[in-house]
Formats: sequence, C-alpha cells, structure tokens
Amino acid sequence: MGGGDPLEEVQGMASRNAVVIFSNNTCCMCHAIKKLFCGMGVNPTVYELDENSSWEQALMSLLGSSSSLPVVFIGGKLVGAMDSVMAAHINGTLVPLLKEAGALWL
Repeated sequence: MGGGDPLEEVQGMASRNAVVIFSNNTCCMCHAIKKLFCGMGVNPTVYELDENSSWEQALMSLLGSSSSLPVVFIGGKLVGAMDSVMAAHINGTLVPLLKEAGALWL
C-alpha cells in the first residue's frame, strides 16, 4: 500500500474485513475498544497508524471532525470513533451490526 489516495486506501482496507479498527499503539481509548471487541468474541483487524498520518487525516475527513482514534468500521461501513461505538454498544445496536457483518455468530 501507499502512493495512492489515502481516503481510497482507508476505505479499501475497511471493506476487506468484518471489523476494522484504525488505532494508535499509545492510545488508551484504542486499547479499550480492542478489548471490548475481543471480549465479545470478535477478532478485529487492527491497523496501527503510528507511522501513517495521511491515513489518520483521511479518517478525520470521513468523520467530518478532528475526533481522535480509534476509528471503527463494521461490514465496511464507518461506525465512528469511541463515542459512537460505545453508544451503539449501550443502546443494543452494536451486536446486530456485528452479526450482520459476519463478525459474531452468537
């Protein structure tokens, strides 16, 4: 990868797996969101952005804000940052999204 349009690269990466997390190794919220999914029995694909600021800028443009990592995609669709994922978890819409994407079978 590399050399192409960062936005297209990010969207392509997000569509290749059921659950994709764009993360940063030093981010405690990123760690928490990975633990949430793993605790649910989901094995997310994680891209660490420590080395690629162009991908992070592309993600921020998708979110339409300067919100921070992590950024989560489920079934190739943007769910959002930590607040959106936690809201979906609390209101009960996260599990159906995961089942629909084939990331959760129970």
